[in-house]
Amino acid sequence: MATSQQLFDTLKTSSNFFLMAGPCVVENEENVMMIAERVLGICQKLNIPYIFKASYRKANRTRLDSFTGIGDEAGLKLIGKVKERFGVPVVTDIHDASEAAMAAEYVDVLQIPAFLCRQTDILVAAANTGKIVNVKKGQFLSPEAMQFAVDKIRQSGNEQIFLTDRGTTFGYQDLIVDYRGIPTMKAMNVPVVLDCTHSLQQPNQTSGVTGGNPAMIETIARAGIATGADGLFIETHPEPSKAKSDGANMLQLDLLESLLEKLVRLKEVVNTL
Repeated sequence: MATSQQLFDTLKTSSNFFLMAGPCVVENEENVMMIAERVLGICQKLNIPYIFKASYRKANRTRLDSFTGIGDEAGLKLIGKVKERFGVPVVTDIHDASEAAMAAEYVDVLQIPAFLCRQTDILVAAANTGKIVNVKKGQFLSPEAMQFAVDKIRQSGNEQIFLTDRGTTFGYQDLIVDYRGIPTMKAMNVPVVLDCTHSLQQPNQTSGVTGGNPAMIETIARAGIATGADGLFIETHPEPSKAKSDGANMLQLDLLESLLEKLVRLKEVVNTL
């Protein structure tokens, strides 16, 4: 398995976009392994560098009775098992500085949730693990403001940084992607990822369950590739309606291959411009 630095260098210099994809949260071993195997097979076929994504715990839920995970250790062990079985790098998010070292034992990329992207102690703790740190841009921040998150990680001695755009607050119950943010953040000399599924969330619904608009995933993804995104982030599930988190905005697994085929062709055109 490549080191974090080798992985970062490979992804940064790839002629194709890379993909961070998987279920929103670890539900059980069968679900995790099946999704990882399916997505890996598609990515190998299309020559897309792949990082398996799953959260070992969902700390940001609207309601107290929402599913949060199967337990931190159990969830992390299953993510680590994906890495061992399929030989792919893996990413998960952390929610507190105290979780960084624990999660780093299992994953290659530590992800900082958008609502926590200004939390200095979390950024520094993640940086200190020596892993790649993927910081999601806060829905409340301008792309330019993400320079300060980058600076905190670099000043902590870690140059392995991704920035991910996941939409910007647009009223109380919607998000919008400002594609100017992709070149703006790329100018910080970091790979930039577009989160194609969380960008379509419709938060703050009166039901207490976040809504979404998955029919627009292809539109968001195509525009991201056209405007220079280095990577895409897509949550996927065989039955989104039965997913235990974020089902309203996830991509049905059976639709992933046809979408990626189109995006690879689009990337080839972009590379010639």
